[in-house]
Amino acid sequence: MRRYGTEAVALALLALAGCGPSPDTDDKGDRHTGKPTPAARDKGPACVGEDPGHTVHVLRGGGFKLPGGGGVQYTDATADGTDRTATLREGATYSTGQQQWKVTPGTKVTLSGHTYAVRQVCAHRVTLDPESPEARTALATEPTSLEPRQGASDDALCFTTGPAVRNAAAQGFPAKGDTLTLLANGSVHRFPTGLSVTVAYVHPDTGTAGLDANCATVPVAGYEDVRAGDTVEFAGVEFEMAGLSDKAVRLTRTSG
Repeated sequence: MRRYGTEAVALALLALAGCGPSPDTDDKGDRHTGKPTPAARDKGPACVGEDPGHTVHVLRGGGFKLPGGGGVQYTDATADGTDRTATLREGATYSTGQQQWKVTPGTKVTLSGHTYAVRQVCAHRVTLDPESPEARTALATEPTSLEPRQGASDDALCFTTGPAVRNAAAQGFPAKGDTLTLLANGSVHRFPTGLSVTVAYVHPDTGTAGLDANCATVPVAGYEDVRAGDTVEFAGVEFEMAGLSDKAVRLTRTSG
């Protein structure tokens, strides 16, 4: 879900032509270290609202395919220490011209012909409750097989509220309280029900990392600037970032 704007492209072209500023100096000509600047700490709260269960979990920076052929993405969030707002965009993957909404718990959005109520907004996810029986049934339908094929045929494994799939996914991770270690060497870590996770970057100087997850060819999470104590979620299982080094990111499982 990482994209570069036209300004970044223009600067890159200027630099290639020898017209842009030196990467080792700022606009005053002074040298700087080139180290990444830590992102501002989220003001919280971590979550607002309650998740009643059997809801759609849309993960930060990712998308979720929905009944009716469309989808939804969780693209941005703001928090002021008391309230939390999320930005949702229609479509499971990015394209130009998509409609988007700012939502809080209680907001209702119509996606692919079905209405969903926002039940909970967290820094790491938004939970949506389908209001129509047709959408509820379609989302909870169990697949004929729990074996992933690593492609679009895994939709029923990746985008579901069905307990059998969620249980199979949960069993593929370390037990609650144990540590999941993701190597920061560019490798893809594959898990049951079609999920794959990659460490996008590690910045030991700032104590932050980026984590990307894909399932059924859809980017389902894109966590930016995750640091110790932050929560992330994969396939319905929550983790707390325990620490990192230039070689790995360590996550402690916090949900059952």
